[in-house]
Order: sequence, then C-alpha cells, then structure tokens
Amino acid sequence: MDEAPIDWQAGAIFRPVRTGNAFEETVERLLQAIKLGVFGFGDRLPAERDLAARLGVSRETLREAIRSLQQAGCVESRRGRYGGTFITYRMPPPDVGELRRAALDLGEELQDALTYRLVLETGAAETAARRPLTDDQRAYLQQRLTDLEGAGAERYRQLDSRFHLAIAELTGSRSLATSIAEARMRLNDLLNAIPMLERNIEHAADQHRAMVRAILAGDGEGARRATEEHLGATAALLRAFLG
Repeated sequence: MDEAPIDWQAGAIFRPVRTGNAFEETVERLLQAIKLGVFGFGDRLPAERDLAARLGVSRETLREAIRSLQQAGCVESRRGRYGGTFITYRMPPPDVGELRRAALDLGEELQDALTYRLVLETGAAETAARRPLTDDQRAYLQQRLTDLEGAGAERYRQLDSRFHLAIAELTGSRSLATSIAEARMRLNDLLNAIPMLERNIEHAADQHRAMVRAILAGDGEGARRATEEHLGATAALLRAFLG
C-alpha cells in the first residue's frame, strides 16, 4: 500500500512529545494511531524523518519505539525500494468475557468515560457543522463514511474510530481532536469487544448518515442531536453486554 500521509487524524495523535520519557510516549502515540485505525493492517507508516519531526523526538528514539512495536508483532520493517515500516496489527475477535473484565478494571470510571465522550463528540459535531468546510474537507468526511459502510467485520471498529476522529478534526481545534482521540482510547478495548450484531450495525449506519447529512448541511443542532442518539445507543449496547 502507499505510504500513509500525516493527515488530519494523525495530527491529533502525532503531536510533540512533552513528557520526560520520550521513548514510552512515542510507543504510546504509535499504538494509539494503530488501535484507533488511523493506520490499518498493511499500511505503511509515514517517512521516519516526517514522523520524528511531528513527534518532536530524535530519529533514534523513533527507531527504538518501532523496534519495540515490531517485537510485539504490531509492525514489521521491510527493506528495498518499496520498504518501510508496515502495520501487521490485527484487531482481536470480540470477547464478551474480555469486555466484562475491562469494564471491571475501569470501575466507576466507565460512566465518567462515557459522559466525557458524549460531551466532547456532540460538541465536536455541532462545531464542525457550523464551520465553513472546504470541498476537500467535505469529501474527506464523506469518504470516511463510505469506507466505514464498506468495511468487513475485521476492520469495522477501526474504521468507526476513523469516522469519529474525522469529525473531530473538522472542528479545526487540535486540542479538541486530541481530547476525543484520548477519550476514545479509554473506551477502545470495551468498544472493540462488543459483538458485531447485524441489526446494531444497520442502526449505527443510519445514525452515521444522519450525522454526516447534518454536518454537511450546516445544521449544528441536528448534528448534535444525531451524535447524541448514536453515542447513547452505543452506551446502551455496552451496558447490555456488561449485564
């Protein structure tokens, strides 16, 4: 596949590392990008020089982080003219038992995480709808929806993340997009463990289309309402499987 660009979505994750341990945070940022679907199976990571510059780390620190992910089976490096670092991570199959264990680990933080996500994403959808979007931005959002609707079970959760992150990026606020990516990561293992139910996927598709229609029509209130309905349905399904 082509080398992946550092696009709007990756920009929310590949911001400059600011903690004392550059190596650990670099690994975390790369894992976020992989698990949230910014880079999917078979994709090539951006050029090392570009990625290191975006993260604000040395190329040696980046190489160490990539070696660590390679040992974990998340990426592989290939040599030659068409070489580079390629994603080998695949989403594990849904596991309701794992879903319950992850929820227990979160404890009371689960409701906090769901509320935080709801506030952030409804606000992002409304803000995106009220902005004058360029033709490229409008096409980008529509493409994320098209990709999601054409996804098989293996890629669905990751492309769902990409869709939601695309809306966050269209707000024009790097801080908001970053917060939404981090909020998604808090819930990522839980969301990925929800079994793929055909009826639920159909409902989610209708809700996604309503979100996109409202955003592209400049209907801020409609975008907020559609997003709230969608996230509410996801939260209800999650609670149902926690039982």
